[in-house]
Amino acid sequence: MLGLSDKALVRTGAFINGQWCDTDERFAVTNPANGETLVLVANHGADGAEQAVAAAHDAFKVWSAKSAGERATLMRKWYQLMMEHQDDLGRLLTLEQGKPLAEAKGEVAYGASYIEWFAEEAKRVYGDTIPSPSGDKRVVVIKQPVGVVSAVTPWNFPNAMIARKAAAALAAGCTFVVKPAAETPLSALAMAELAKRAGIPDGVLNVITGKDSKAIGKVLTEDPRVRKFTFTGSTQVGKLLISQCAGTVKKVSMELGGNAPFIVFDDADLDAAVQGLLVSKFRNAGQTCVCANRIFVHASVYEAFTDKLTEAVEKLKIGDGLDEGTQIGPLISRDALEKVQNLISESVSSGARVVAGGESVDKDSLFFKPTVLADVSNEMPVASEEIFGPVVPLIRFDDEQQVIAMANDTDFGLAAYFYARDIGRVWRVAEGLEYGMVGINEGAISNPAAPFGGVKQSGNGREGSKYGLDDYLECKYLCMGGI
Repeated sequence: MLGLSDKALVRTGAFINGQWCDTDERFAVTNPANGETLVLVANHGADGAEQAVAAAHDAFKVWSAKSAGERATLMRKWYQLMMEHQDDLGRLLTLEQGKPLAEAKGEVAYGASYIEWFAEEAKRVYGDTIPSPSGDKRVVVIKQPVGVVSAVTPWNFPNAMIARKAAAALAAGCTFVVKPAAETPLSALAMAELAKRAGIPDGVLNVITGKDSKAIGKVLTEDPRVRKFTFTGSTQVGKLLISQCAGTVKKVSMELGGNAPFIVFDDADLDAAVQGLLVSKFRNAGQTCVCANRIFVHASVYEAFTDKLTEAVEKLKIGDGLDEGTQIGPLISRDALEKVQNLISESVSSGARVVAGGESVDKDSLFFKPTVLADVSNEMPVASEEIFGPVVPLIRFDDEQQVIAMANDTDFGLAAYFYARDIGRVWRVAEGLEYGMVGINEGAISNPAAPFGGVKQSGNGREGSKYGLDDYLECKYLCMGGI
């Protein structure tokens, strides 16, 4: 089915308590490269979400009672199965999401790396002994799993966004319920199939599929059995979900929108900066929350950088993600394409200049040409809003303090990038940028050993790294008297 070697990875029912749960009503999952329907998937609502939460709640006692080593062993089996099925998982991801197959396989490996990382970190959840204020007492701190964790994940990384959250939750001893985006549920269901094969007990990992995001989200955020909620998506939706969690005072972690600056200083290696920008900007056709959104280039190297970048961008190959050599796939939807077109049009009417691209490949497809805009200001729509498309707006600057101020002039603070070789400047700029992650002479910054997350309205909490378990654990203080 769908050209996969292991046809059982194509699942169309929600995964609840270890069972595949169908519904009379179904919705279509389509290929954004050609608009064709791939499969019809079970369309669950609030009732399905409640069943998934109940299953996770019942499974929590058993899963949390397992030793860290036992959980780690099962998680490593899950990791190994994902890597063994990397080709199939990558193909499935490309079919439903559109990104080039090489990128899709890379995402599968990236997602699996978090499962491997947290399988190891499960055995390193350490507590503390604290010197007592008196001789007849002992003070001990232990860490325990928070309980049932619910999650809502986006369509742009349908494998990795789930893996980052589920791996941390399961490693900590929590059980997990996730609603994947309706555009891309197949990757989530395939991951659940492999988790079942790995021996992860029924109810520990649950996947609820459905189009009614509001009804499902209401359950996942308001049910008192859910003790922690995690979301990756837009800031606007994140704020709403946070407010829904307030009634039961859940632990909340959010990875929200971005407006990443990419700064090229006059002492930068321009060729390296161009390559770094290509990696940061055009991955997944610019549909990532950490991709470069505003490109600030020092006036003295602006023209040279623009020429080098334009030459590189015009060589990028657009096409179906399954075609050999494709570097830019389709945008996810007609709304996404129209948003990109409108941002460009509004900015051009304000004085920006199209240097490359600037239009869709044809009126009927979701492919948009990689675009370079010159003479952009920080106030234009293409710079003030998150683009989520393959568009590079180039903005001139004159000095270090000016560009730091321009880069920080946003409500968001997820990722930032800059290229420079002066060591003093590297420290000053890195410390001055108000962002949770900073890439210095590097356009690809994500890895499981590093804490992923933002500041300001880009969210709270961290995914990955030794800090990634904190949001899934409760810190308990034990005071022992009468010693």
